[in-house]
Amino acid sequence: RAPAQQVQDYGKTAGLHPYFRSIKNKIPGIGKRRQDSGNYKSKLVNHELGFNFKPKSMTDPIADYLTRIRNAAMAHHRIVEVPASKLKKRITEILYEQGYIEKYKFEEEPGKQGVIKVALKYDANNESVIKDISRVSTPGIRRYVSVEEMPRVINGLGIAIISTSKGVMTDKQAKQNNVGGEVLCQVY
Repeated sequence: RAPAQQVQDYGKTAGLHPYFRSIKNKIPGIGKRRQDSGNYKSKLVNHELGFNFKPKSMTDPIADYLTRIRNAAMAHHRIVEVPASKLKKRITEILYEQGYIEKYKFEEEPGKQGVIKVALKYDANNESVIKDISRVSTPGIRRYVSVEEMPRVINGLGIAIISTSKGVMTDKQAKQNNVGGEVLCQVY
């Protein structure tokens, strides 16, 4: 193995030829680095081609709603805010009726869709009452069930939220009303 050699430190002039190191201070601009490393070209091309990189619209707002609640519960947040829709409002009402959330509030904004504020519920050990909340039917793969095929979540301890022709309801309510529908999510 070769002995270690001492490396000379030239500071900002380390990448310059020795001739230019000697005249560096005499000629302005030598040794200075570019501020923009080429990002300008991509901005220029995108602008010339007419690309507008705006945030994409949400493809599954129900999955986003469930994910916000799941993440807030895992992070032990007390309140979570979610963009409102009629379907999300009904799911929130069902979660409240079944005892999975402490309380909720719909805040309507004129000209906008509004916000749902959900206060999450925790037990005496500061663990979330919602152990799992997951999407079942997705926009890519819809899952419809009849009354006979109604899912049982953890042998009846959890709930499935079903969108039926008579409205959004739990799996037990759907069985009582003798209707099937799309399985939106399951909670336990």
